[in-house]
Amino acid sequence: MEIADGQALTMYSSIVGACYYSGAAAAAPATAGGKKMRLDKFLKVSRLIKRRTVANEACDAGRVMVNGKAAKASAQVKPGDVIEIQFGTRTVKAEVLQLQDTTKKEEAKELFRYL
Repeated sequence: MEIADGQALTMYSSIVGACYYSGAAAAAPATAGGKKMRLDKFLKVSRLIKRRTVANEACDAGRVMVNGKAAKASAQVKPGDVIEIQFGTRTVKAEVLQLQDTTKKEEAKELFRYL
């Protein structure tokens, strides 16, 4: 069976369009087999900082570090990363254990471990 160039292009674009609209061509994770999340979102979901806007402000002020480096709110964190937050004279150090988009208050403690 032979397909003319015009027909092949139409078939290709309809397949690509179907994948795009169905979400089948979703972006692959940033690391193989690993999941990443924005720092400000992780701080909020894990309840290390109560509000995402406050997490953004803390990052902008340079009070949040990831693996020893000052981090922006948009920095990507993954399990195994160490987050340091300066609250006045006190510093909180926590290791990321797992990532979740949402969590209940009781389960938020399972997302990180204090160091």
